[in-house]
Amino acid sequence: MQNKKQIFIPLAALIVLALFNLIMDPSFFKITMGLNSEGYQVLSGPLITILDSGSELAILAIGMTLVTAASGGQDISVGAAVAIAGSVMLRVLCGTEASVSELKAPVIVAFLIACVVAMLFGAFNGILVAYFRIQPMIATLILFTAGRSIAAWINNNRLPNISNQAFTYYGGFIPGIPIPTPFIIAVACMIVIALVMKFTTLGLYTQSVGINEHSSKLNGLNPAVIKLISFVILGLCVAVVALIKVSRVSSINYSVIAKDIEMDAILAVALGGNALSGGKFNMAASILGAYVIQFLTTTLYKFKVRSDALPAYKAVVVILLVVLSAPIVRKKLSELAKKLKPAKKEVA
Repeated sequence: MQNKKQIFIPLAALIVLALFNLIMDPSFFKITMGLNSEGYQVLSGPLITILDSGSELAILAIGMTLVTAASGGQDISVGAAVAIAGSVMLRVLCGTEASVSELKAPVIVAFLIACVVAMLFGAFNGILVAYFRIQPMIATLILFTAGRSIAAWINNNRLPNISNQAFTYYGGFIPGIPIPTPFIIAVACMIVIALVMKFTTLGLYTQSVGINEHSSKLNGLNPAVIKLISFVILGLCVAVVALIKVSRVSSINYSVIAKDIEMDAILAVALGGNALSGGKFNMAASILGAYVIQFLTTTLYKFKVRSDALPAYKAVVVILLVVLSAPIVRKKLSELAKKLKPAKKEVA
């Protein structure tokens, strides 16, 4: 039952943010149709920005939720892994040239190769965690430290540039479709993970391993394999985000791309009410949590909060989540709720 109630945590945060913007600036909710820089009719407005930018985080939240549930830890190498996958993609599309207008290979081929590379790095992290019993945050610290240097090495420290308009569609708008493509991709990822959860036992096995690894082993499960699969799935999510990221700018900046996105992904999982120590999870709550974080970020930008101050505001959210998730606080809130129920009946 607690698992189903988790969705109310990000919903409550969403309502608070929505009410704040409604009071402070009702124009925040205005959506208009206009021409973008390429001359296409597209939707625009803060809400569209939230759907657009928040979709990358929502995709990563899918993988991060599984990793957290299975391993009881978090992958802090996500941003570096995005840099590697994006660099691989550009290397395939540009070849040895620094700038191209005609792609050297189909985008689908470059994307699939990036998927394989990202999943291999995910498997590397998973092996360290599952088989070598290294704490997830320590295991992924290796790639967090070396990842962006590896990404730069793949392209010989050059910044490849693609001047092919069709390549921008993945991180922008498809002609004739006014909705941002990243949101469409995110919805596709949500549908896929929903089908996987419905028609396979991945969700059940992941939760079982996270709740009690020893018991799950006695019941015939292989905890190491489940953990490894969760890291590989996160690697796949990383490749999808890398495609969106490099498509947005048709290039890559190794030190800036997806910077600190792993922290937002972890925060999305926490905001979804999922225990960061592993076990039961609610995927929908994590995804909604990702969009709530982007809602907060867009709101702060709307009110001209400096970008270097954003982490401080997110830290406040983290503190609130940690306090509210503490057993003693939950117990007190539960006791308070029980006291209020009889009072309501008497009034009626």
